Order: sequence, then C-alpha cells, then structure tokens
Amino acid sequence: MATETTGATGLAGRYATALFDLASSENALDQVAADLRALAAMIDGSPDLTRMVRSPVISRAEQSAAIDAILDAADAAPLTRKFAGVVAANRRLFALTDIIEGYLAILAGRRGEVTAEVASATPLTDRQQADILAALTNTLGGSVSIKASVDPDMLGGLVVRVGSRLVDSSLRTKLNQMGIAMRGSG
Repeated sequence: MATETTGATGLAGRYATALFDLASSENALDQVAADLRALAAMIDGSPDLTRMVRSPVISRAEQSAAIDAILDAADAAPLTRKFAGVVAANRRLFALTDIIEGYLAILAGRRGEVTAEVASATPLTDRQQADILAALTNTLGGSVSIKASVDPDMLGGLVVRVGSRLVDSSLRTKLNQMGIAMRGSG
C-alpha cells in the first residue's frame, strides 16, 4: 500500500492513497499529478475557489458542479474529474489541498524524490533557485525539488526544511539568538 512508504495518514491520506492506486493501475500517474498541481494552483490563486472548496454552506450538488466545471475547463483527465467528483459528493472538498499534497508526496516517495521547502524574505530568482537546488542535490543526492515560499517577517536569509531536517539561516533567527546571548551576558 502507498501509505507504507510515505506515512500518508488520516482522511486526506486515505483519499490520496486511493487516487494513487487508481492512477497507477491506469498508468496515469503523471497526468493526474499535472492535473492536481494545476488545481492546487487555481485554489491558491483564487479566494472565491478557496471559499467554495471550504464552505460547508454550499450544497453538495453545487460543489460537485463547480469542481467538475473547473476541471472540464482545465481539460483534466477523466480519472481526475471522477475522483474530484467523488470527493465533492462525499462532502470532503475541504480536504482537497491536503489530498493533493498527499498524492504528490506518495508519487515523489515512490520515485525517490525529495522535496525541500525553502522560505525566503523575498521571492527567489531563477538563478538563486538553481543554486539552492544544486547545493541540495549535492548534499542529499538523488532527485530534489524545491517548494519555495515567501515570508517577509524573516527580514533576510533562508529557512530550508527537508523532511525532519531544518536549516534556519534567517536574519530574524540570528537577531533572536543575538538578543538571547546579550541578555545572558549582562
């Protein structure tokens, strides 16, 4: 079972595992992954879509029709559309982003890929991402992908998380450490 190698658990993990198993049996792993990435980007980019997915007030039929129309317009694979329809019919769209993350994690785990979450104070340039990717690939070996995010509160530097490993070189953390050191010496 897919969860044995990735630790996907809970409601989202069960749905992600079911979708992974279906996609695997239909040789549609990459197509479903592409559809899910596109859907996640749409949800992240649209407050209205986020509200529709999370709202318990919107009826099951309306959610099903909306998600089907969105995936139809995105030219999603039939398996992805059917699966999203089942999720909507079961009133589980609120977990859709977690299901997507779970599916992509299972897929990456099966392929031996590692995802590094990189937070920075400003958006990373393509050159910076390439340099970080090269350093992580050299350090970790194997295939590495970067999931970049922006946290303006960091002031500067980077926070890199790969699995349970964390490297925090943010300016905020360095200033906090300096403040603790100064309090301790006085």
